[in-house]
Amino acid sequence: MSVQTIYAPPHSPELDDEQVAGFERSGYLVLPGFLPDDLVDRVKPEVDLWVDSGLRAQTIASVLDPDTHGVPTLMELDLPAHGELLAHAPLLRAIGRLIGPRFVHHHMHSDRHAPDLPGKAWHHDYEQRVQSHRTHGMIHALHYLDGIAPDMAGLAVLPGSHLEVAEKSARAHLGTDVLPGEVFIEDLPPGSTVLLHSALFHTRRAKPEHPGRPRYFVDASYCQTGTLWPPVKPYWRDMLSRGRQRGLGGTDWPELFAEEHFSDYTKPE
Repeated sequence: MSVQTIYAPPHSPELDDEQVAGFERSGYLVLPGFLPDDLVDRVKPEVDLWVDSGLRAQTIASVLDPDTHGVPTLMELDLPAHGELLAHAPLLRAIGRLIGPRFVHHHMHSDRHAPDLPGKAWHHDYEQRVQSHRTHGMIHALHYLDGIAPDMAGLAVLPGSHLEVAEKSARAHLGTDVLPGEVFIEDLPPGSTVLLHSALFHTRRAKPEHPGRPRYFVDASYCQTGTLWPPVKPYWRDMLSRGRQRGLGGTDWPELFAEEHFSDYTKPE
């Protein structure tokens, strides 16, 4: 199957029908230079703070052992620019075009990938306790604050694989190998965003032959309402509460941090 990568123009105010159809067909949409420079400039030092101060490590510990570590004192969306990025109006409008106007925030991650960070095996991120259907949309917004350069780890996606019903790890045995039909994204300008249907198989492919530079990366996910989504953070209620307290999403997206769209948290086995 020949797949054409659909790119949206920088700072495009709205998605057009071709971009929406491309996303439905392939499961991803590339938005080069999507984020405003001033927002990127404010998010990057927060990523440094998040990583260097140990805040990221604290949230990981709270997920792995919530009984010991409890609720983190600070979450990603508590950081001013991260919260703004999460609820960036052009981003939410794009998500609304792709999965419908009613959706809820699922989780957010922020990291600064070291140049020598190993790749991540093929996987998808669609949250479903038993992978059985794809009736409701879930999107991961992958924000590359410094873009992606040919001497950095790139993003490989497998177009159309979001239409499969498969476990997240169904292709993990392939590592980061090149797969027939894949699209490899390795050259994007700063402030670029890639929107993935969360069921799309993808991989971070490292380039150990290049020293590269750190990759500033933030991802946030959003789920179409109409079903109960399993949370991945044991402190998910506190996370949603903080989003409401900050007023993120304003009056245009009143369900962005609504709790009724989630089932109870279950610790992974």
